Amino acid sequence: MRQIILFLPLTLLAADLKQSLTFRATFDGGTDAQVTKGDKSIYFAPDYKVQASAVKGLGTAPVELAKGQGRKGDALRFTAKNTAAVFYKADGNVAFDGKGWTGTVSFWLNLNPDEDLAPGYCDPLQVTDKAYNDSAIWVDFTKDDKPRNFRLGVFGELKTWNPKNLEPDTNPAFNGRLVWVKKPPFARGQWTHVAVTHAALGGGKGLAKLYLNGKLQGTTPAIAEGFAWDRALGAIRLGLNYTGLMDDIAVFNRDLTEKEVAQIAAGKF
Repeated sequence: MRQIILFLPLTLLAADLKQSLTFRATFDGGTDAQVTKGDKSIYFAPDYKVQASAVKGLGTAPVELAKGQGRKGDALRFTAKNTAAVFYKADGNVAFDGKGWTGTVSFWLNLNPDEDLAPGYCDPLQVTDKAYNDSAIWVDFTKDDKPRNFRLGVFGELKTWNPKNLEPDTNPAFNGRLVWVKKPPFARGQWTHVAVTHAALGGGKGLAKLYLNGKLQGTTPAIAEGFAWDRALGAIRLGLNYTGLMDDIAVFNRDLTEKEVAQIAAGKF
């Protein structure tokens, strides 16, 4: 009886997570997503300026399927600094209705940021249709810090939050929005879980939270501006300037609780 009491809550949590799942790519046996509400294929273009002409597959990007190198099976390996567009289409896979954008993005990384990454900013994942500073969610490694910091950025319409289009590094409206993690727990040969939950983005009182290995790292200030998307260009962008392993990308249509994020980080999903 004691075992049933302990096991039942995890079973219910897992079932609820699966019901909320809109996208999942584990890279086991290929790059097609296993769970989708939209297109299951991964796409390649030389860069995001020509995203509209993207083709299915990894193209000439420095990316490969790494057999047996994932958390449980295969993984995606970025073998060198990636400047190409590698992405899944967001339409359908990301629950965005143009009024209030609520959900969670979960994924795993395996790298030593200070030794594996080339100079410059690195964004392992972005969700946007335009750019990192215009209706976007992203996480990045900073370019100059030793050790590199890890950050969450969430920005609505550029013309609203930054009407003068000031440069980000010297713009208080940019830097004050970020969630910073100093000395993040990433290491080569070790999988680190990243999760971003967000609620009511575009609805006037948006918020987002960053978790690492199931532990809350911080919450953004209130995000008031709108989020305007071109659904045809919305993308789950992978590995911008990234070098290292990536695995099990999952998107949910609601902002998961801290307990649910911890469950995923513990490998129970």
